[in-house]
Amino acid sequence: MNGGEALRGAVVLCGGRSARMGRDKASLPFGDETLLQRVVRIVSASVGDVVVVARAGQELPALPRDVRVVRDELDDRGPLGGLGPGLRASRADAVFATGCDAPFLAPALIDLLFDRLSDRDAAVAETDGRPHPLCAVYRTRIATVVGRLVADGRLRATDLAGLVPTVRVTEDELRAADPDLACLVNCNTPESYAAALAAAGL
Repeated sequence: MNGGEALRGAVVLCGGRSARMGRDKASLPFGDETLLQRVVRIVSASVGDVVVVARAGQELPALPRDVRVVRDELDDRGPLGGLGPGLRASRADAVFATGCDAPFLAPALIDLLFDRLSDRDAAVAETDGRPHPLCAVYRTRIATVVGRLVADGRLRATDLAGLVPTVRVTEDELRAADPDLACLVNCNTPESYAAALAAAGL
């Protein structure tokens, strides 16, 4: 980011229904912590302000006192439905956005995305021509754009990049910070969760 800009933040989304997993991903054990606790711990090493976005009534594992929890304003609106409240709640100028199911996030990759943001509104990881909107940095000022998309029923997070100035961070750039692209591993199914545990030696 450019010099003099405000605090870096993170928005961690955990309000999905976890339909493919069959149980709440945020509370799944990963070693001596849950998936949500692990992701919050990792992002906290890179940013000074963390917001967790959960669905209404969702019970969460214990989190550090300085982590703020906000709730989805509407049910079942996907990642964009959670990103909007997270952006509005953040105290930062820009935030790293991720789901709670990414156990191998690396501070070096988070730093890369912030560094590549420059004067844009979004810096999004991209591999094989496919953007990863939950491995991205967004300026909090685009919360109104996210809100309009959700209000219009346009719930694909990839639509956001077409509406705000965006830099796409290439696979070669990503691998310089995260050689195995482990940051893009998600625990969406019992099989992917088991594979992640095995990869972590758990």
